[in-house]
Amino acid sequence: WTMGAWADAQGATGKILMLADGNGAFAEAMDLVMDGTGFGLGKRSQRYAAVIENGVITALEVEAPGKMEVSTCEAVIEKV
Repeated sequence: WTMGAWADAQGATGKILMLADGNGAFAEAMDLVMDGTGFGLGKRSQRYAAVIENGVITALEVEAPGKMEVSTCEAVIEKV
């Protein structure tokens, strides 16, 4: 529901497939899990941006801890 509402709000519905990773299976498979138990969060996905075209990852940018540089809209648009 949240991803659908976000897609609608951004005008992305029908243009971009937006998927949630509720149980963390994708993050686990991609080795992108961080341990947030020290903050009371348990296992979480690291912050990253992926561009996937026709089922192929064409760009994957993983943020360094505490940073927000390579996964911003501006940075990702350069990869598309």
